[in-house]
Order: sequence, then structure tokens, then C-alpha cells
Amino acid sequence: MSFTLCKKEILIDILVRLPAKSLVRFLCTCKSWMDLIGSSSFVRTHLHRNVTKHAHVSLLCLHHQSFECQVDPDDPYVGQELQWSLFCNETFELCSKLSHPLGSTEHYGIYGSSNGLVCISDDILNFDSPIYIWNPSVRKLRTPPISSNINIKFSHVALQFGFHPGVNDYKVVRMMRTNKNALAVEVYSLRTDSWKMIEAIPPWLKCTWQDHTGIFLNGVAYHLIEKGRIFSIMSFDTGSEEFGEFITPDAISNPSDLCIGVYKEQICLLLDFYPCEVEGMDKIDLWILQEKRWKQSRPFFIPLGYYCTIGISIDNKLLMLRIDDIGGIADLHLCDYESKEVLETGIKLATMKYGEIELLFSFSYIESLVLLDDY
Repeated sequence: MSFTLCKKEILIDILVRLPAKSLVRFLCTCKSWMDLIGSSSFVRTHLHRNVTKHAHVSLLCLHHQSFECQVDPDDPYVGQELQWSLFCNETFELCSKLSHPLGSTEHYGIYGSSNGLVCISDDILNFDSPIYIWNPSVRKLRTPPISSNINIKFSHVALQFGFHPGVNDYKVVRMMRTNKNALAVEVYSLRTDSWKMIEAIPPWLKCTWQDHTGIFLNGVAYHLIEKGRIFSIMSFDTGSEEFGEFITPDAISNPSDLCIGVYKEQICLLLDFYPCEVEGMDKIDLWILQEKRWKQSRPFFIPLGYYCTIGISIDNKLLMLRIDDIGGIADLHLCDYESKEVLETGIKLATMKYGEIELLFSFSYIESLVLLDDY
């Protein structure tokens, strides 16, 4: 008996190191392997190893497939198709192209990535936009039901998605605002497969405001919001269903130069490149939210150029863009904030345009077997 258990433990130790796509192929090997790999305990073990060791990590990017065949030399984006793809986090080579799981060829947006799952919906959100929770590694899809709580149209809709370790559940947060500044917040639970309308909206949110970018960490959705001349971070805990507010530092006056992210497992703000006292250099300021207060880290200087920051990778590298205003190309760079080392990835990101607003997307993706139990 002990020898049999020992062999099983060795097998698990070998299999848990493999990428998700290989493990999916092994489901057809035999029934015992299918039962082992598809078990909830193995799925958790495989995920835990990938998260703690940063194994099987990719960069999930919206990019242009090719810049070689340009229809209009004055505008290299003309005639180019946008593509979501996974790139190796170390070599930056293209790993796989992602197509819409339902076979749609129209554009779609990704509104969060957590433990191998991504939340996708329309690139321009409406109150009735379909939402999908998708694991591209194992090609499994969960479609949340249509909410019965929504009976009016909203002027603005925002989505965020992530995992709440305290309640062991994946959550989708949908914030909706009307032209009369009424706010509605709905939360979807993957475990119960149901939506819940949040009734208690704090008074400080019942005013004229505008939200910008957001991030999801440990079950809490964070949004950068603007109320008149005041900028703050609104938080919503999907477990306790409580709201919070953190006023941003006084130095922040323009949300277009601001990026919210997660740095060393803490919420942070990056004030993007602006002229500084050092000639020929740009400057980044970094604030970290510690014990409900903003702590400023030492500034980061980089040679003057058309740079902007769009996020932070899972290994705490700044995701930066060097934009060629003449060619219209956004080259993705990774920057180590502490060592100041900058790596050129060769990935050319695409731009989603909403009127005057331009958005570029790149973030970390960890392979997992989550949703494999739907096999």
C-alpha cells in the first residue's frame, strides 16, 4: 500500500510541473490519469505551484499581427487586424493566438485575469453586454446568466474580475452609472452562478463623478475616480460588500498620466513620465498603499522619450510603452523599478480607441486547470 502511494506521489510531483495544455492531452491516456488530473485537489496543487513559483506565466497582450504589409504608409494601423495573444514571459516569443471562445471574429475586451481565467465581454460595454469567464489553456467556458436586476439603461458600465481567497470564489464586479449619476453595483459569483445587486451605496458615491482605470486584488476591486478636482481610489470588497475611499496624493492632478497597479502584492499608483529637474530625463513617481496611507517610493528616471506606463507584471516589472508618434507604433518594454534595467520585448501593442480615449492592454496570465472539472 505504501509503495503504491509513493508511486502516486511521484507521478503527481511530475505531472504538476507540466503546462496545462500537456495535462489536457494526458486526460485521454487512461481513466486513472483522467481522474487524477481532473480532481479538484490536483487542480489546486497545480495552480498553487504556478502561482508561488511564477511558473507557466505569459504576457497577455492586444497587439497588431503584422506591421510589414502596410496599406497606408502614413497610418500603419490601417488594414491591420487586432489580436489577443499569449507571449512567453521570458523570451517574449509568441506562444498562442487567442480567438473568441464562441468563434466570433468581432473585437472583444478582456476585463481581468486571475488564476488562468479571463473575463471577456464586448470591447464597448453596455448594460446587457454578454460576459464570459474563460480558461483558454483548457478551452473551458462559463457563461454567467443574464441579470434580472437591470431594468434601465446606463450611460457607463465598468467590469472587473478576480479571485477572493477569503471566500474561495471568483467574482465579477459590474458598476453602472446613469446620466443622473445614479450608481448600481452588481456582483457575480462563479460558485453560485448568480448575480447580486448591492443595495447599500455610500453617500459619497452619490454625486457627479467619473471612473478611470481599475485593478482587482485579493477579492477587492479598486477604481480610480474623479469627483470635481478630487482624485481618489474607490474600493469594493466582494466578500464583505463594503466600500472604501482613499484620497490620492496632492501631486496627482491629471488621471491621464496615472496608472493603478499591484506592486509586491500592494496597491500602487504610478504617476507617469513628466519633465523633471534632471535635464534630458523623464520621471516616474511611485506611491504604495500601506495601512490605508500612501507611501512614496524613490522616483525613477528614464531618458526623455514618448513613454507611458500601462501596468505591472506578476514579477513586479513595469509594463511600459515607447510610442512612435510618427509611425504610430507602441513598443512594449519591461522595466525593473529597483535595478532600472529596461528590456525591449519586440511586442507591438494595438490601440483600442473610444472617441478621444486610447487604451492599450498587456498583463500577466498564469496557466491553470481551473474549470477542468466541467470536463
